[in-house]
Amino acid sequence: MNERILVVDDDQHLLSAFRRQLGERFTLHTVQNGNEAIAAVHESLDKKDPYAVVLCDMRMPGIDGIETLERIRALSPDTVRIMLTGNADQQTSIDSINRGQIFRFYTKPFPLDQLGDGLQAAIEQYRLVTAERELLEMTVTGCVKMLTDLVSFNDPVAHGLAIRLQQWIRIMQTNFNMPHRWQLEVAAALVAVGHLALPPELVAKRRQGATLSEIERSMLERAPEMARDLLANIPRLSKVAEIVLLQDRGFDGSGFPADGPKGEAIPLDARILKILKDLSLAVGDAPLTEAALARLDQHKEKYDPIVLGKVRTCLKALVSGKAQPAVDFLVSALKSGHELLSDVRLSNGHLIIPAHTTLTPSHITRLQNLKKIFTFIEPVKVAESSLKAAEAEKVPAH
Repeated sequence: MNERILVVDDDQHLLSAFRRQLGERFTLHTVQNGNEAIAAVHESLDKKDPYAVVLCDMRMPGIDGIETLERIRALSPDTVRIMLTGNADQQTSIDSINRGQIFRFYTKPFPLDQLGDGLQAAIEQYRLVTAERELLEMTVTGCVKMLTDLVSFNDPVAHGLAIRLQQWIRIMQTNFNMPHRWQLEVAAALVAVGHLALPPELVAKRRQGATLSEIERSMLERAPEMARDLLANIPRLSKVAEIVLLQDRGFDGSGFPADGPKGEAIPLDARILKILKDLSLAVGDAPLTEAALARLDQHKEKYDPIVLGKVRTCLKALVSGKAQPAVDFLVSALKSGHELLSDVRLSNGHLIIPAHTTLTPSHITRLQNLKKIFTFIEPVKVAESSLKAAEAEKVPAH
């Protein structure tokens, strides 16, 4: 790992001394003012090669060291910051710590070997912070994938709903230039995770339109609360948990939870998810139609009017969209990475994996196990765009 250090000082002689005496021990890049430093940090982030450490002088022409480090912290929070100064007054120290959140503070003149040890400690701190963040991100990603797979295996219909929601969200981000909203995407993937706490018979009973008891209705209504409680235990998913909790909360204050927020007090992501979820339930297994979009107007008081209008405008393109080119596959020939354009069902019609799922190794393992015991309705349609020439094997329909 070759962590780079950015040194910022308007004294060219001092920069030359740094390069001469510390250049063999560290990878140094030097600039002479705060604006150049900020530009260098921007460039490093664009190249996905951020600086591990920034060593910055306090007194420089233009913006001073405190403002420089403050702005670098906003751009690259993981970069460790060290301050140099020839004027170690108390207020400078306080401002450096509070605004720049510096790691070390050195007063000129100083022995370069002492500074070298400080730079090495800063690199070790950077490694610690980034390793911890990467571990946390992998943990969160792994937890989300595990829950998504559990929903997929436990309730393929609910998983199909989640897939459709994610597809629509991606379309909105593309067609609408909507900023990437990762929390909304994760909430959509886990919209039905609360069903894991419900008896499967109860979920099936509701889908069949059977009469439910008051206790059964209450259990189904509170499924988002169960989902919130599950997600609350995963780091960084507190906002996702709130979105999932409010997935049925109407803009007019209707729906669960009864004491929840209303109007614009509902998080924007939850307002978007409410509209998309209700639209998906109205569509069912059928393609999106103008009639389904118009059906939302029957209860428009439940939706943010501005968001509703944008969703309808964006998704109208799907109504007349052309079907994706498809290739027929036997179940035994399906591979990880294939995008299904038709359901995978047992010969008795039982749904195993819904259409529009992109298959993962877990899906393939499950299909291989089921294939040993059951027969499937074949062939299965796969999006031609998802095929990998080196891996996919086209088979004729039987």
